[in-house]
Amino acid sequence: MLKPLGNRVILEITEEEETKTDSGLVLTGAAKEKPQTGTVLAVGPGKLSDNGVVTALTVEKGDVVLFEKYAGTEVSYGDKNYLAISENDIIAVVE
Repeated sequence: MLKPLGNRVILEITEEEETKTDSGLVLTGAAKEKPQTGTVLAVGPGKLSDNGVVTALTVEKGDVVLFEKYAGTEVSYGDKNYLAISENDIIAVVE
């Protein structure tokens, strides 16, 4: 498994369901907007401050989060794709 460093988080991106327009056209993955929710799979140890103190992250493994549209870096590991993202780019935890 991937182990993020610092204040990074590894997300499994939530795949959107197939979308049909009102006229019956099916939108492919390329035509749809990038999904903005994901499930936290792993979290880094936290952010290191200037005085050497590590501040733990506020998200935990298993949280479903909403993140900024073009945030993070897509990473392929094994046969799956993940998103490595900074905690700063996470907008909210979905409850």
